[in-house]
Amino acid sequence: MPASPPPFAGKLEPAGDPAWAGWYHWAGNDPFEDDVGPFYVRRDAQGLVTGFRPGPRNCNAHGTIHGGCLMTFGDFSLFMIASGSGEEMSGVTVTFNSEFVGPARAGQLLEARGEVIRAGRSLVFGRGLITADGEPALAFSGTFKRVRPR
Repeated sequence: MPASPPPFAGKLEPAGDPAWAGWYHWAGNDPFEDDVGPFYVRRDAQGLVTGFRPGPRNCNAHGTIHGGCLMTFGDFSLFMIASGSGEEMSGVTVTFNSEFVGPARAGQLLEARGEVIRAGRSLVFGRGLITADGEPALAFSGTFKRVRPR
């Protein structure tokens, strides 16, 4: 059983992997993210944090984590940041911007933290940083549009 409650309302379930004790998984909601990840989320003393430990299948021909994989994790993180106010939300990414600022490798712990810059009735603007074992790997920003759940 996780040490803390889910970071916000929604379709989160405790991570089944003991290595991710205390984290939550957004399982079965996005088949693409489930295939690339799994991705996790939790709230700690510093706020909302997302996590991912990529494997060899997430690498490019140079042996580093594929840029598309990092952007997918960034997009997941943007959604979690936008949803982190405590309410259950459904939505889509309208814009996503990223800058690759350092390499990430298989087996490293990737974490993302960020902030909501502005939240309106239908749009949420956010930004964040993905680190690989604490070193910057990808800076991102984007716009998330709230939509009615299906």
